Amino acid sequence: MTNQTLNNQSDDKGKYRHLFVVIETINSDLIPASLEMLGEARRLMDKFNIQYNSDEKVIAIVLGDKIRNLSQELIFYGADAVIYADNPYLKYAINKIHTKIISKIVTDSNFIGELFPYDGADYVKPRYMFFLADNIGRHLSATVLADLDSGLASDINKLVISDLDIRHQYKTKGETIRYEKVLEMYRPDFSGFLWTTILCLDNRNPDIKKEYHPQACSIIPGTFEPITKDTKRIGKIAEYNPVFDEQDLKIKVIKHEFVKNPVQFENYKVIVSFGRGIKDNPESNIKLVEKLAKLLDAEIGISLPVSKKIFHLNEKLETLYITPNRVIGTSGRKVTPIIYIAIGISGATQHLEGMKESDFVIAINPDENSPIKDVSDIIITERMEDVVPVLIEELEKRLVPDNPGKKESQLQVNAYGKL
Repeated sequence: MTNQTLNNQSDDKGKYRHLFVVIETINSDLIPASLEMLGEARRLMDKFNIQYNSDEKVIAIVLGDKIRNLSQELIFYGADAVIYADNPYLKYAINKIHTKIISKIVTDSNFIGELFPYDGADYVKPRYMFFLADNIGRHLSATVLADLDSGLASDINKLVISDLDIRHQYKTKGETIRYEKVLEMYRPDFSGFLWTTILCLDNRNPDIKKEYHPQACSIIPGTFEPITKDTKRIGKIAEYNPVFDEQDLKIKVIKHEFVKNPVQFENYKVIVSFGRGIKDNPESNIKLVEKLAKLLDAEIGISLPVSKKIFHLNEKLETLYITPNRVIGTSGRKVTPIIYIAIGISGATQHLEGMKESDFVIAINPDENSPIKDVSDIIITERMEDVVPVLIEELEKRLVPDNPGKKESQLQVNAYGKL
C-alpha cells in the first residue's frame, strides 16, 4: 500500500446494514432458486460477521397472497428474519406495485430498527440485496435499485465480500483508497472463459461525493446450492402491511398461464451441444448437428458465446437454436444426460459446470489441449466437418439395415479415451 493510500473515508456507522433477499413464489409456493439465493446469502453473511466482528442479518422479503406459511420455511433455509406482505393484490408480480412495496420495506428505518435494534446511527438502507435473474427478478431488481438510487449487477454467478484498494480517476480523484465490505459480483464474459467483476462503489472524490447502497445483483438460477434445511433454526417473522396507491390497483392480471420452457433437456437421455467450432460453415454445420441429434433422439444445446448471435444464420435456424433457453452452463441450464456430445466446444469453466455431471461425455474438438478434455470420456481431435458426417453415416447403417449404396468410410480419427 502506498503512502497515498487513505483509510476508508465512508465508515457507514450502521446506516447500511443487512443482506436482503427478495423471494419469488408461484401459486403461493417457493421457487427453488429462491432457496439457492438464500443459501448463498447465509454463507456470505456468516463469513462477513466473523471477518468484521459484526452481527448483520439475512432478511428474506416475500410478497404474495396466502404466503405467510412460507416464512418459517425460509427461516429453516437460512434467513434470520422474514418480512412478508400477504394480500390478494400481491398474488401476481405486478412490477410497479412490488417495486414500491419492496423499496418502502427496505427503507423503513423504524420497521427495520424494531426488528433488529442497533445502538449506532439510524438504519437507512440495506448493505446488500439479492434478486433472481429470471424474467420477474431482472425487471424487479432494475426498478427497485433505480428507486433506491444505487447500482445493479445482473446475471451473477459468483460472489465475494472483501476489502479492496481502489484507484480511479473519478471515484477516488486518482488516489488509492481502501473500500471495505465490497461485494464483488462476477458474471461470465462474452468468451465464456473469463469473469467480469462488477463493483458498486461510493464516489470518494470530494467534488462528486456520493454513497451507493445497497450493493445489489440478480443471481442466475442454478448457480448456488441451498443450505441443508434445519428445523431447529429460529428467526423473526414480521408482517408488513402495505399501503396501495389506487392508481396502481387499476393494473390487473386478467389471465395467468405458465408457459413451459420449449427446450426440455430433462426429457432426453442424450444431448448434443455445439459451440464456436461451427464457425467455418455455420449453417451447414448446424444442420449436421441437427441430423445427428435426430438420429440419436437427442435435444440440442449451445454454449454461451453462440447465444450472442455471433454467426450470420437464416432466420429459421437462428430462431430455433440460437436462444437463451438452449444455453448450457452457469449462465443457462444444468443438464445430466446419460450421453453428452460436445461439438466444437472448447470447455469454458462456465460451460463445464452445466454438463460435467453427465454420465458419459464425448467431445469433438481438433484442439487436444482444450479444457473440455478434462471432463470427457472420449475426445475426438478432428474437425467436426470430418467427424459428424461419419457418425451420421454409421448411425444410419445401424438404424436402417437395408441401406444399399452406402460405402464404408475410410476416415480414421484420433480419439483419446479415459477408462
